[in-house]
Amino acid sequence: MPTSSSISKKDLAKKSSTHPLIGSARFAELVGFLLVILGLLVLCSLVSYFPRDPSFDTSGSAPGAIHNWIGLIGAYGADAFAQALGWVAYLIPLALFLAGGRLIWAKTLEAPRTKLFGLLFLILSLGALLQLFPYTPRIQGVIPGSGLVGYLVATGLVNVLNPLGATIVAGTVFLSSLFLVTRFSFSAGSAILQRRFAFAGRMAARWQDWRESRRAERLRRQIERTKAAGRQPVVTQQARQLSPRAEARNESPRIAGSQPAEPPELEELDTPDPEIVERTPESRPLETEAAAPRPQKTSARGRGRYKLPSPNLLRPPDVEERIDENELKERALRLTEKFAEFGVTGTVTQIHPGPVVTTYEFKPEAGIKYSRIVNLADDLCLALKAESILIERIPGKSTVGIEVPNAHRETIHLRETLESSEFNSPKSKLVLSLGKDITGKMRVADLAQMPHLLIAGSTGTGKSVAINSFIVSILYKATPDEVKVILIDPKRLELNLYDGIPHLFTPIVTEPKQAANVLRRATMEMERRLKLLAEQGVRNIEQYNNLFEETSTLDLFDTDPERNRPLPYIMIVIDELADLMMVEPQGVEESITRLAQMARAVGIHLILSTQRPSVDVITGLIKANLPSRIAFRVASKVDSRTILDSNGAEAMLGRGDMLFLPPGTARLVRLHGALVTEKEIEKVVGWCKQQREPQYNEEFLKPVRDKDDRDGDLGDETDSSELDAVYEDAVRVVVESGKASTSLLQRRLRLGYGRAARLLDLMERDGIISAPDGSKPREVLKRPDWVREVDEPLR
Repeated sequence: MPTSSSISKKDLAKKSSTHPLIGSARFAELVGFLLVILGLLVLCSLVSYFPRDPSFDTSGSAPGAIHNWIGLIGAYGADAFAQALGWVAYLIPLALFLAGGRLIWAKTLEAPRTKLFGLLFLILSLGALLQLFPYTPRIQGVIPGSGLVGYLVATGLVNVLNPLGATIVAGTVFLSSLFLVTRFSFSAGSAILQRRFAFAGRMAARWQDWRESRRAERLRRQIERTKAAGRQPVVTQQARQLSPRAEARNESPRIAGSQPAEPPELEELDTPDPEIVERTPESRPLETEAAAPRPQKTSARGRGRYKLPSPNLLRPPDVEERIDENELKERALRLTEKFAEFGVTGTVTQIHPGPVVTTYEFKPEAGIKYSRIVNLADDLCLALKAESILIERIPGKSTVGIEVPNAHRETIHLRETLESSEFNSPKSKLVLSLGKDITGKMRVADLAQMPHLLIAGSTGTGKSVAINSFIVSILYKATPDEVKVILIDPKRLELNLYDGIPHLFTPIVTEPKQAANVLRRATMEMERRLKLLAEQGVRNIEQYNNLFEETSTLDLFDTDPERNRPLPYIMIVIDELADLMMVEPQGVEESITRLAQMARAVGIHLILSTQRPSVDVITGLIKANLPSRIAFRVASKVDSRTILDSNGAEAMLGRGDMLFLPPGTARLVRLHGALVTEKEIEKVVGWCKQQREPQYNEEFLKPVRDKDDRDGDLGDETDSSELDAVYEDAVRVVVESGKASTSLLQRRLRLGYGRAARLLDLMERDGIISAPDGSKPREVLKRPDWVREVDEPLR
């Protein structure tokens, strides 16, 4: 067996072989301590370096004025290090600290030659990188940060390669040197990051599980209190539907036995998070340069070119705010909890954030009636602190949409809609900008397809802003030769901004009696156009205008009855229908009804607005001929049913929030109208006025003869020589049929009751029919061939 002395010699030889320069542990500690002190001296000299201290390249000041903390030797050494290495010189005290600490605690150095070799290349590569980086700060504002060594290495690399190649080579050498000097490893670094992230994930999961357990316990106590109060809510696995750590579990259904099944424990339940559907409009708005100046269109009358206004006149849209997913999930949880309190169980499957409201898709459990969900709207308003909540079925899905107002509403500007592809793609000249729907998609409507529009809502809910956006949409879409506008504004305040635009067919009408005359003249224009279309054998105004070349003259106000001119569209806008119905109820209703029934084919369209949605204003005859309607916020469900034939308008939020009933469908669409300010309207109107002067048709403002005579004295103001063609047609109908009744004249001549009765009174005065005799019908006093005998005098 070997002796103890021999064993100690072998161990000593083994230790000596691991570090040939250091022979014992105590000597290694001493060397390590000296290296740490040397590193401290070098660090202090570098930190206190002053350029004016004595050095190899300057005499400096007197020895007593040395600023370096280590004195004269520190000044010379710091200057040498700074001039040669720049900022890289700080690696030298760092290397001395690390080597000394290693010797003190580990008593040995691993591969010292390799580490020294790596440190040398680390200094060279880092200096070159600092030289290649253009923003490296100077030391004391004088010496370059890369030093002389870095400058020489970088210059050599750039001469051989180029700046990019030199940077790649220097970076590669730098990383390789780190591998040699330290224990740096990509795999080890990634493993450390994975452990740190895993620890953070576990902590977050524990915190979320604690929150969910608190919520479940709170819900369990609420259900127990509900049971004690006499209600028996059904508790299902949807009690924790918003747990972020939950996973969907598919369990086979169980067949219930004779005994009632007990509700499962809430702590064991977990359901998936509702899916948050991001707002991604199907089409992006077009760029301003592409949508602004459109191709110039030449006026047919030689008054010069008319250019459509640019969207730059309008305010650009605001920056869209970020969606807070945590807030949406919190609201979904409160919705489910509130439903569970009243025994309505289900799951929030999807969340659709919108510009004004957020739609939560709630899927009720089997056996839950839709009426029970709708009746809880007010309770949900209390739970969510919302102004109003609208609940409706989602077509094509087995879910219920719960529309909750957002905490911060998005302002939708008209320019955003006018620059969208939805507005610019249609070729129609009557495209109206409606705004955005609840998902953020742009919505427009073609007035030619509606073909008329009824707008109603309380004061201050956005009706006037909507009408302004419609008119501005027309100004951006059509020239004065393509669309003419008749504005009827009994309030005298809303539409006066458009006074003087070239699109006006007549001056802005403010008097109710004058408005009745304009509507009657519009019906006469409709009849004239119908005759023109019939003569040409076409069915609508588009086919009629296609018969003419684009260079045909277009003179709407020429009284010469030429029949070789294209016809412009006419849009009649009535801002307050209630005032007209109070002054001229019969005449206004008759004209509106006739226009709504027959004017679509000839390009005459109506936009009616009222703030009093009552049956005496929106009569059944008017509403039956206006299938497209918009309802802003109203005071009650009765008003909502008057406008839309259904509830919902009473739950609107105001400020442009509306329900739109498209033509040909009974499905309501919730929209948020676009905002256009008075300053924007003034800019657009000013642009249009600069293009062309308005040419009014004064004939439309003149009263119709038989309409004015309706309220006058029968014998003093009417003469047989002044009878018009309508009276002649009425005489022929009565004499040839042998019957005298108002219903006959209404049916044959499409007249109102008041006018038919007036015509019978005139026939009684002229001795054509007898006076009324109680319940007996009037007797016709003329022979059937009498009409031909007196035809000339009547003319």
